[in-house]
Amino acid sequence: MPFVRPSEMLSGTPLPGWSGRFLHSANMTFAHYDIAADAAPLHEHHHEQEEVWHVVDGEIALTIGGEEQVLTAGCIAVVPPDTPHSVRPLAATRAIIADYPLRPNLPGQTLSE
Repeated sequence: MPFVRPSEMLSGTPLPGWSGRFLHSANMTFAHYDIAADAAPLHEHHHEQEEVWHVVDGEIALTIGGEEQVLTAGCIAVVPPDTPHSVRPLAATRAIIADYPLRPNLPGQTLSE
């Protein structure tokens, strides 16, 4: 699977206003999100994976371990493993999120072993 087209990716809408496409590589999980300006906020949560957010376009407020930062196009944030984090959309946003290691639970699907 060295090359993947968007049409070959899993898709899901985990929250109102969040439209995502997902891909598992051998060791990582990637999410490509289109987030509407009026999308529901992503509640505070944590997971065992390190997570890297790259905002491609738009604006979100990302809180990591109690510290909120506004991210705009080109900004990147690294969420350490097991660290509480949440997201508030501030404008229509496109973001790519990478998780390491694999994140088996995705909207509407569980990765089979």
